[in-house]
Amino acid sequence: MMKLSVREFDRAVQRAIRRIPPQIRKHLDNMVISVQKWPAPELLEEMGLPPDEPLLGVYTGASLLERSHFDTLQYPDTIQIFQEPLEEMCETLEELEEEIEITVVHEVAHFIGMTEEELADLGYE
Repeated sequence: MMKLSVREFDRAVQRAIRRIPPQIRKHLDNMVISVQKWPAPELLEEMGLPPDEPLLGVYTGASLLERSHFDTLQYPDTIQIFQEPLEEMCETLEELEEEIEITVVHEVAHFIGMTEEELADLGYE
């Protein structure tokens, strides 16, 4: 299990984001990425997950498939990354950055409406 400071973890997130292919990374331009220690119990309950579920990240917002140009201004789309569950599953910094990358890519996929097959084609199974 890893244990990084908030600053070290933020740097790992930045490095992981740089590894994301440009066709996916471009969708992060108007998105907030927030790092939290743990998911709130209310979030897990809202998602129908047990309190001990190791949630790594979550996307909040309306996907591009759900939007219309007639929609009113909304809060910015957000990806929350949960530091301690990610640290618990990783033993090395390289492994941690890879898991952060995978997590962010999967959350962006929710935003842009990518299928699991499309993610697999990019190497994110």
